[in-house]
Amino acid sequence: MNDSSRSRLKPFDVGAAAPEVEIGVSVVMVIYHTGPVLTESLACVLADPDVGEFVLVDNGSSPEEAAVIDAAASGDPRVTLLRGQENVGFARAVNMGAQAAHGRTLVVLNPDAFLQDGCVRALVRALKGRPAPCVVGARVLNPDGTEQRGARRGEVTPITSLLSVTGLSRRVNQLHGFEVHHEDDPTPRKRIAMPTISGACFAMRREDFLGIGGLDTHFFLHVEDVDLCWRVRQAGGEVLFEPGAKVVHLGSTSLTSPLKVEFHKGVGLALFFRKRADNGWRRALALILTPIIVTVSVARPILRGQAFKHRGGLRF
Repeated sequence: MNDSSRSRLKPFDVGAAAPEVEIGVSVVMVIYHTGPVLTESLACVLADPDVGEFVLVDNGSSPEEAAVIDAAASGDPRVTLLRGQENVGFARAVNMGAQAAHGRTLVVLNPDAFLQDGCVRALVRALKGRPAPCVVGARVLNPDGTEQRGARRGEVTPITSLLSVTGLSRRVNQLHGFEVHHEDDPTPRKRIAMPTISGACFAMRREDFLGIGGLDTHFFLHVEDVDLCWRVRQAGGEVLFEPGAKVVHLGSTSLTSPLKVEFHKGVGLALFFRKRADNGWRRALALILTPIIVTVSVARPILRGQAFKHRGGLRF
């Protein structure tokens, strides 16, 4: 990691919020205008016997959603509710949840994702005995059972992103190693190392997560998961994909405008490229690409005719 990244990301106090009783797994969920799927998502977590604590970070819900959240918090002693900070962004909210959590293991889960039987157990098992730091991503599925785009990804760089967006990495066999997305590759039979996994559902030991500085709060929405995986590998740790841990992720349920979501995605990607640039020409390339990346990101929902529809997004 370069010096600028290290100076911006300081480890949390890993002794913060030390548990009075031993808790195995804390699920951390950030909620912001998720929509009606929230009820089922909460129910799936609370039905999982491997969940010892459920930390809900309310980033500013509608009155209807607030009622759903309140009902979950009052109906199960495992629920801890953090509220009142308004929308501080996904990364900062996850960090707040991690600091408040008591579990040895953190499972970060999107509010439009449904835990499947054995998912949490498989994530915990995958972490056992692995070197620190280690992050394990679940197999994120579409409602039809196919693997979702972004569940397992290669190295995210300006070059790989360009080759993936243009489709060259899929059409030219010699360039397949530069492909970012691998959801169409054969599903591995056992957990494997991957450069990048999805932030829709991942697990880390709490000590690892806090020790590495949590999510970088310079990312407001999107790409913080790509950055986390990169920093874990920079620190000598592992990023693993666990095919036995399944979660169904709906996506496109948010009431937030797709234009806003895609803008944050473009800004996040440009920030990530600047952050990981380790020499002069890569920094120059990242700066040149920044306005292009943001423009392309914002243009996508406009071209799809979704710019002013209140739906879309993979994080909220």
